[in-house]
Amino acid sequence: MSSTAMINGDDDLMEPTLQSILDQKTLRWIFVGGKGGVGKTTTSCALAIQLAKARKSVLLISTDPAHNLSDAFNQKFGKDARLIEGFTNLSAMEIDPNGSIQDVLAAGGEGVDEAMAGMGGMGNMMQDLAFSIPGVDEAMSFAEVLKQVKSMSYEVIIFDTAPTGHTLRFLQFPTVLEKALAKLSQLSQQFGPMLNSIIGARGGLPNGQNLDEMLSKMESLRETISEVNTQFKDADLTTFVCICIPEFLSLYETERMIQELSNYEIDTHSIVVNQLLFPKAGSDCQQCNARRKMQKKYLDQIEELYEDFNVVRMPLLVEEVRGKEKLEKFSEMLVQTYQPPQ
Repeated sequence: MSSTAMINGDDDLMEPTLQSILDQKTLRWIFVGGKGGVGKTTTSCALAIQLAKARKSVLLISTDPAHNLSDAFNQKFGKDARLIEGFTNLSAMEIDPNGSIQDVLAAGGEGVDEAMAGMGGMGNMMQDLAFSIPGVDEAMSFAEVLKQVKSMSYEVIIFDTAPTGHTLRFLQFPTVLEKALAKLSQLSQQFGPMLNSIIGARGGLPNGQNLDEMLSKMESLRETISEVNTQFKDADLTTFVCICIPEFLSLYETERMIQELSNYEIDTHSIVVNQLLFPKAGSDCQQCNARRKMQKKYLDQIEELYEDFNVVRMPLLVEEVRGKEKLEKFSEMLVQTYQPPQ
């Protein structure tokens, strides 16, 4: 747990808001994740809006194939960062998680993928060996993120992630890619003289590159990935906000995710519980009261299990949270304890 998580002095419980994340000025990477359909995108957008008030520049990135950022803000986003309408320091982009090995190579510099192809059978063999590591093909979206983000100077970056399984794999990608590129570099050193001969006979690499230049670019990519991987494991720089709803499957998935994050040494100390019902006292709505009773059971379990977390309670609203104005109202509830109407 991060030392910045706020404690309520009255009862020694963690403050039920995300204010601690806004106050932690050292944070650079914030992941928002959970089971599908629990309100990750809405919460990501709302948190980004609040962060834009506290930080100079904020980038919101969707790594979810569904790409709901465009729907949330009623504005089209793509693979390049674009300023969100109505903001001067909040941008968004949507990364396509379906990449290929060539995309990773291209991230090291223009023409690298063609260069590998230009080596003929030896290049293919190296490529096959280096990228036989499980999970590397899924890691392309991460390489794409790095390629885009490294050249930017955003103070904090928020990831609106895909459902839990994909998110956990996403967090493994830096390690997977680092291994793959290290293996490729090792193979290149072993077969370097032979490859130089082959490349020379074929008329050289595209764009006038030589093998050393290509390998240098790959090594640079590996170093970038290694640096980010180290940052992800630093609680001063990175945190993960878990989103759930008060139901069994969501609670189960949240517990699994928190255990995995601990295994990856990634800080997490905040849980947002969405879609809570707050029926008025004396309400005769049987369905409302029955569902509220069920929700209370799981909310009590969450608060018992995660007493050293900031557990934020968010209400089920009567309309969709879409567009700047509604997202701003929703965002206020992330930093102020929700008070249901009497």
